[in-house]
Amino acid sequence: TNIPCTWNPSYSKDKLDKKLQDICLRMVSPESPAKLYCSYALNIILTAAVIALSVALTEKPVISTLGPCYPTCPSGWIGLGNKCFHFSEDMRNWTFSQTSCMALGAQLAQFDSLEELNFLKRYVGNSFSWIDLQRESTQHPWKWTDNTEYNNLVPVEGEEKHAYLTGSGISSSRDYLKRHWVCSKSNSYTSQAVQPVD
Repeated sequence: TNIPCTWNPSYSKDKLDKKLQDICLRMVSPESPAKLYCSYALNIILTAAVIALSVALTEKPVISTLGPCYPTCPSGWIGLGNKCFHFSEDMRNWTFSQTSCMALGAQLAQFDSLEELNFLKRYVGNSFSWIDLQRESTQHPWKWTDNTEYNNLVPVEGEEKHAYLTGSGISSSRDYLKRHWVCSKSNSYTSQAVQPVD
């Protein structure tokens, strides 16, 4: 920094030394007015920047209206898409299995897609489990109990009237044989999403 220096012949050597010492001290002293003003300005700018950043980065709290929330499927059931499935641990005949599902507000399992069928096969594993498919005879098509015709997404093996699921596909057998069963019902519970209030 260039500091103007004027020579005044009336200054004595002591006064001159004192004046130069004063000038040098002002230049290096942290308390020089220029440095103080500069540090004040810097502090103000940094404080303003911190406040601006904290305001900009602060997330506004989401105020939501939330009614009662329910699980997507009842306890002990497993959900996939808009359906809930219950896998029995007991083994009974086809008729008892259907009655048991009806007591739970369901029916023996129906599937609408390959995704659902593969899901069911994974859970059934090595066991045999009754599903909702049945037919009057080998001359008739497979139907669900609601009388909807099965789309033969996967062929049903065997010559019997009632279908059961295995980990590898669908087979048929006589209805009096004891097997596990799978119930299904549509997901009637509502999973409520949080609705932000503006």
